[in-house]
Amino acid sequence: MNIQEYIESGILEQYALGELDEAQRADVERQAAAYPEVRAELEQIESALGAYGEAHALTPPAGMKERVLAGFQASIRQGAEQVPQASTPEPVVRQMSAPTTEEEDAKIVPFRVSWSMAAAVALLLLSGAANLVFYNKWKAAENDLVVAQNQQASIASTVQAVNKTLSTRNQELAVLRSDQFKTVALLGTPSAPGANARVLYNPTTKAVYLDVRKLPAPPPGKQYQLWALDQGKPVDAGVLAAATAAGDSLQQMKDIASAQAFAMTVEKEGGSPTPTLSTMTVVGNI
Repeated sequence: MNIQEYIESGILEQYALGELDEAQRADVERQAAAYPEVRAELEQIESALGAYGEAHALTPPAGMKERVLAGFQASIRQGAEQVPQASTPEPVVRQMSAPTTEEEDAKIVPFRVSWSMAAAVALLLLSGAANLVFYNKWKAAENDLVVAQNQQASIASTVQAVNKTLSTRNQELAVLRSDQFKTVALLGTPSAPGANARVLYNPTTKAVYLDVRKLPAPPPGKQYQLWALDQGKPVDAGVLAAATAAGDSLQQMKDIASAQAFAMTVEKEGGSPTPTLSTMTVVGNI
């Protein structure tokens, strides 16, 4: 049996409100004895109903009990006085079975009305308590739904990020495997002999990708910039992102219409319109 579904079915609330028949009540009691979760939930519901009833209980006016009993006893005495003292039982039978007088009805009706009102009030209290229990369950379910929706949004965001990364990796792999791209090895200059990178250049589409193997970390406030050398004239090919300079991934640079060589310098963040030749780190010919 699914315990959570059984608890959420509402049968425990019906048990506490006395709405079940004997067989159903016996089944609930068996489940409460067999499963601690059911027993705990049932105790919580009964406690909530009791607290609600105590909080909304109506105190009868002072002396109501005495007035009701006095009226009832007076009605009995008056009826006894009106029974004829005959030797035969027939008049007694007729008298006892006869309808009550208007005076007796006037005394008995308030008694009936009072108990009817009390029953109505009790039913109203139980209904209010049941509504409170169901409302609390509804709020709990609503909170669970919000949590589930937040988790779903977080998962969707993660999946989207993973798909984006996968798409980028697939694109990089396609570039590395394409025969349309020429590989230009960029070797370190005397100022950085251990530096190493390569440019993937497509003369047809003019696309340029940069793959860093090893570069010294640039000074604070500085950034690497790639240059294409066309007839000895430097052409800006874009600045390197931090992840690219660290060798984490390929980076697509600016398209270059024509080039015979590529070089990389260290410039201020955001790039420079002209290269600082003294900071040239790598260079390579096509």
